[in-house]
Amino acid sequence: MIEFQDVSKIYKGGKKAVDDISFTVETGEMVCLIGTSGSGKTTCMRMVNRMTDPTKGKILIDSQDITDINPVELRRRIGYVIQNIGLMPHMTIRDNITVVPKLLKTPQEERKKTAERLINLVEMPEEMLDRYPNELSGGQQQRIGVIRALAADQDIILMDEPFGALDPITRDSLQDLIKDLNKRLEKTIIFVTHDMDEALKLADHVAIMSEGKVIQYDTPENILQHPANDFVEELIGEDRLMQAQPDNTLVKDVMTTAVTITSEKSLQEAITLMREKRVDTLLVTDNQEILKGFIDIESINQKSDQTTSVGDIIKTEVSSVKEDTLLRNTLQRILKRGLKYVPVVDNKQRVVGILTRASLVDIVYDVLWGEEQSIREAVESFKPEETKEV
Repeated sequence: MIEFQDVSKIYKGGKKAVDDISFTVETGEMVCLIGTSGSGKTTCMRMVNRMTDPTKGKILIDSQDITDINPVELRRRIGYVIQNIGLMPHMTIRDNITVVPKLLKTPQEERKKTAERLINLVEMPEEMLDRYPNELSGGQQQRIGVIRALAADQDIILMDEPFGALDPITRDSLQDLIKDLNKRLEKTIIFVTHDMDEALKLADHVAIMSEGKVIQYDTPENILQHPANDFVEELIGEDRLMQAQPDNTLVKDVMTTAVTITSEKSLQEAITLMREKRVDTLLVTDNQEILKGFIDIESINQKSDQTTSVGDIIKTEVSSVKEDTLLRNTLQRILKRGLKYVPVVDNKQRVVGILTRASLVDIVYDVLWGEEQSIREAVESFKPEETKEV
């Protein structure tokens, strides 16, 4: 548990970067700090591992004042993930992952097993452990940055806008990874972001900050339903259609049947299936129905004269959503970013359905049209008899 008790950070000249804030992060929770530039969110997070110390107030970790802990020892107990990843270019991925355990004098064989366990945790092949950072994609490097923070088995992880420079699909995939890892490993995470969608999707609690103060500290649901003031309302944005959805509607309640194919099938079989099901995209799975990627008609047209197998043209960068996710957490992402579809998977990454942009637009229209009809009926009911239309 992390407790902020009347914490302030005041720089020379009297400028308050953080102004008398108090909140508690329970063990195993993820808390997102969000606010405008200069709101104090990063300073707030950096005080947890004493990269900067509070001017006044206390920060407690499991009831112990962090100023009573040696800063170097404290930082070794806390994982840290930054936006530019910070992998050492001259070190292998294995050595990058285990850099902190090595500093802690962990035996080499144990470090080896840790690296293998963690890279499997993020579904990357073990052979990548012997590669160097420049041989990996940006998304793969970011995954390594995340698991490096887990390598010493720290209970607390700090994340400073780790996905800000990534493309939307990779970003969505890593958000799902973090949420899943936190659920399984029960780490306590403080996550700084400037993306409200990200905060609402990931956090157990959100701290909305402005000018060094915490304006509202609450669950995503309560912030959406009961914003504290005009500033919070403006930061949330009126266009978040997720507010129109019932809070308990799950993805599995509205998903449709997915059309899948395995990678060993031929392109001719894929084309036949597309024609039969009247779709232009197929989800690719293994024989256990675990999602591996997708193929579409464009890639078939481009490479049909070069190869004959689905596995040869599979695109592996695909964002998915868990079936038990609240619909409002997915609706905004699909509609705002223009995604055509999102595969739906279970806790074992097996494909169980699909959400399409068209079906979600229909849901939104049904909600809005239903409200309009209710308004019309209410107005009609209050018209005098002689003015009602016959």
